[in-house]
Amino acid sequence: FYDHPGFVDPLAEYTRDALDRLPADQREGVRLLFSAHSIPTAMAERSGTPGEIYGSAGAYGDQLQEVARLVVDRLDREYPFEVVYQSRSGPPSQPWLEPDVNDRMEELAAEGVPAVVVVPHGFVSDHMEVKFDLDVEARETAEKLGIGYQRALSPGTHPAFVSMVTDLVREYTGRAEQQRLSELPPCAMGQCSC
Repeated sequence: FYDHPGFVDPLAEYTRDALDRLPADQREGVRLLFSAHSIPTAMAERSGTPGEIYGSAGAYGDQLQEVARLVVDRLDREYPFEVVYQSRSGPPSQPWLEPDVNDRMEELAAEGVPAVVVVPHGFVSDHMEVKFDLDVEARETAEKLGIGYQRALSPGTHPAFVSMVTDLVREYTGRAEQQRLSELPPCAMGQCSC
């Protein structure tokens, strides 16, 4: 459902809300950071079809990039955006998807970016991992760096997201046409990575 309107539209609404919470002087140079769970690069490379669209590692990376693009397309103006990752674990010798949200905020602050809005587009709810990684650690990083910070909500209980679940059941049982916003190849049943 990475490109279903019931997922994308709530993310866009919550991103607009987060942008509106920033002070006006920080909105002009804000960077949108779309955050997803990092996974080992070898796992990402095996996720679905090869990452042919965005040059990322497999379908996981392509779908995360596409969700971010679809959300930004629904905003009132074009904002610079990128995909970042959080929640890396495992041995340091094993490569995981990067950049880490906190590391990227440090780079952006050094570049003079006044604020970031983090959009947890790789998650469906504001569970404890999102709350700790973004509402505690990333917020503390932003405060330490002296840049503005807001986090968009995840789709969670948004009515469009909840309705999407019913839509998906109807789509997969052949009772409704798929609602897709993307030109990326659709997920095969059981093959979705995002």
